[in-house]
Amino acid sequence: MPKTPVVFIHGLWIHSSAWAPWVELFAENGYEPSAPGWPGDADTVAATRLAAADLDNVGIEQICHHYADYIETLDTKPIVVGHSFGGLIAQELLAHNLVTAAVAIDPAPIKGVKTLPFSQLRSGFPVLGNPANKKRTVSLTAKQFRYSFGNTLSEEESDALFEAWTIPGPGRPLFEDATANFSRNSAAKVDTHQAVRGPLLLTSGSEDHTVPKAVTLEVFKMYEDSPGSITEYHEFEGRGHSLTIDAGWRDVADVALAWLAAKNLDAPAPAAAPADQPG
Repeated sequence: MPKTPVVFIHGLWIHSSAWAPWVELFAENGYEPSAPGWPGDADTVAATRLAAADLDNVGIEQICHHYADYIETLDTKPIVVGHSFGGLIAQELLAHNLVTAAVAIDPAPIKGVKTLPFSQLRSGFPVLGNPANKKRTVSLTAKQFRYSFGNTLSEEESDALFEAWTIPGPGRPLFEDATANFSRNSAAKVDTHQAVRGPLLLTSGSEDHTVPKAVTLEVFKMYEDSPGSITEYHEFEGRGHSLTIDAGWRDVADVALAWLAAKNLDAPAPAAAPADQPG
């Protein structure tokens, strides 16, 4: 019997190989997991750092199409698990009926979110502080990473995660997200009302600086009148934006696995049906 595929999607500044423990765990639980990188990512952290220019000007729509094309190569519709901007992409794919369900962990805000906490502004400033960064690739410093990702960790753990997993990130998605409410055809727009879709789990770390829980709660509220679709919210107390890669990652993964099982999504998925691509 074919296994249910699960596609993991990373966010800005973290390489897809950081999903390796999740891939192993989901495989042990009977899934067929994979973690393809963004367009422009190299196979390793080191190679991506050396070829940062390959990510220049990569935007949300291009990333969505990249994963939609990948999903078309699978035998069945997958589940998708995304972190940060990967969580936004996961919602796009779900709204277009390309996946059976989505888990969006600390997801970047979609169009329509008005909440803008100071910590979110500060986290985005290394990119948004210079308009020229829209077409460039930007790297975080260890100090910036600790504020944005590792604020609930020891300096030692934060620095170790920074050295192990960080890669340069394209500035374009942050600019597209920051101006989404002023753009009629924003790439960050997600159909939260009319789309016929599978279940969605939104999660947040209570101490997240990059995507504060108030932002994710506003997104959750936007889905309230989605007819016939399941949307649920889970909060990880005391956790920051590093929750998928730090020492407590297993707690987050176990919540995702338990939620999927509760929705009977640990069984093989049906064959993929044609659907419009996002964008």
